[in-house]
Amino acid sequence: MTIKAKKHQDPALAQARREQVLTAAADCFRRRGYHGAGMAEISKTAGMSPGHIYNYFDGKEAIIAGIIEQNMADLFSLLAGFAECDGDLVQAMVDGADYGVEKNLDPAYAALQLEMLSEAARNDKVATLLRHADDSMRAQLKLLLAGPQGSLRTLPDFEVDARIELLASVYNGLLVRAVLHPQLDRQQLLQALRPWLRQLLAG
Repeated sequence: MTIKAKKHQDPALAQARREQVLTAAADCFRRRGYHGAGMAEISKTAGMSPGHIYNYFDGKEAIIAGIIEQNMADLFSLLAGFAECDGDLVQAMVDGADYGVEKNLDPAYAALQLEMLSEAARNDKVATLLRHADDSMRAQLKLLLAGPQGSLRTLPDFEVDARIELLASVYNGLLVRAVLHPQLDRQQLLQALRPWLRQLLAG
């Protein structure tokens, strides 16, 4: 999957154009689905010609790769913030639950993530992209939680891996709850989630 950079163009402008395409494509995928959103519609939404878009992306799969990269950059930035906290790592991650709950219950975000997962069930290339991202997410979490300063550093590998899977399952499951129960009370959920997180993340 190739994400192109147009030759002889200012890097900041090129990045702005790529983000313009990714924002437009995300909107189209949410509204029309992966197959319903053609490059013509994406280009119209982005306010760019199809040819201009192909200067930056080879096609829809490359655009999905770009969306995944954005998501991973956001996640790694969040994890880096936890790693750099001066106080208790577990408490920092428990406090960060607010962000994770709000993001994964956001209807627009949930719709896009579920659309990509749906496509991954049919499209091996998209599945590979998402699985690679999931591998990276789990590796970064393990480095944070089981590293020299991690709260799970004394636990065996299999136990750390199992706890990370549980953590991912809860946050991934919120995407489904955003669709099935959009009126879900966030504060009540957080009140129940925080003690569970504290126990899960403690060594």
